[in-house]
Amino acid sequence: MASSAPVSPTGHFTPRNDWLARHVEEVLEPDLPIVDPHHHLVERPETGRYLLPELLADTNSGHNIIATVYLEWLSMYRASGPAEMKPVGEIEFANGVAAMAASGGYGKTQVCAGIVGHADLAIGGAVEKVLEAQIRAGGGQVGVKGSGRFKGIRYLTATDPDQAAWGSPTTRPPGMLLEPKMREGFAKLGTLGLTFDCYMFHPQLGELLDLARAFPAQPIVLNHVGGAIGLGRYKGRRDEAFAEWSGKIKELAGCPNMYVKLGGLGMRVFGFDVHEQPEPPSSETLARLWRPYIEACIAAFGPERSMFESNFPVDKGSGSYQVFWNAFKRIAAGCSPSEKTALFSGTASRFYKLNLQA
Repeated sequence: MASSAPVSPTGHFTPRNDWLARHVEEVLEPDLPIVDPHHHLVERPETGRYLLPELLADTNSGHNIIATVYLEWLSMYRASGPAEMKPVGEIEFANGVAAMAASGGYGKTQVCAGIVGHADLAIGGAVEKVLEAQIRAGGGQVGVKGSGRFKGIRYLTATDPDQAAWGSPTTRPPGMLLEPKMREGFAKLGTLGLTFDCYMFHPQLGELLDLARAFPAQPIVLNHVGGAIGLGRYKGRRDEAFAEWSGKIKELAGCPNMYVKLGGLGMRVFGFDVHEQPEPPSSETLARLWRPYIEACIAAFGPERSMFESNFPVDKGSGSYQVFWNAFKRIAAGCSPSEKTALFSGTASRFYKLNLQA
């Protein structure tokens, strides 16, 4: 019997390739075009290696992955220079990977067709020079909105009093999205035509609602279905937590500038136990577990503001890339062709203004 997945110092399950290889499925709807709008690339002792070869091994596992969007993960920062400028190194790195993929020598997938980085909005208006440097690092021109591969930033605010108990080592101050200085920096995203990714736990979603209403023209995408906690004080109270979470999701969906990413459910915080099973999960199993959350999001936001995501390699501790996308396809089986196009590629392409080559 396989032991449960080990937990890395980052609080996520460590992928076990030998365990994942024990379950392989026939790919459903193999021709359906997919833009994966959320993955990372990283090489650190605490997270292991997940760079272009590892990503391609996953994206080439049978689904029609036409393009991807890179999401920041504190990866490849500059080693020197002003602290606020160090995240520009991550854009330089991801843009280099994108150039490798664009050469055609690594297959058809346009890897890192969009790049989402990090900038410290808490420095206020001074963040504009950081964002401009990131635009240039992504091959874009400042003042030409949508140019280049750099599309926006993610600002992680996820924090909870119980998180130390479930092994999450990172704590942040509450109310980050409400700080005046942060909002001064946030306003610069709209000035430069950039997007905003946000990840938080569901008890914090009211802060995001306040932000979205204060900046109604700013495109915002909520990561990982809004971080519905299934551990700590919510353990064994999934129905109660779901009701709390879904009410906030409906409120957020009332903001036309809000979008949602459908994924991240393989993370530890959601409280599912597939990682503890002797065999890796099938897509039927994952679809059954995840369907209530994903269907609630689609019902609230609609397919035109919803996008499926892999969140690899973070989610890889709970299942394979091939099985994940099969699970998403099972959940979306009742959707119309146009709705599937939106969910699997169209919404992501439009939100991030991807310049995809035919």
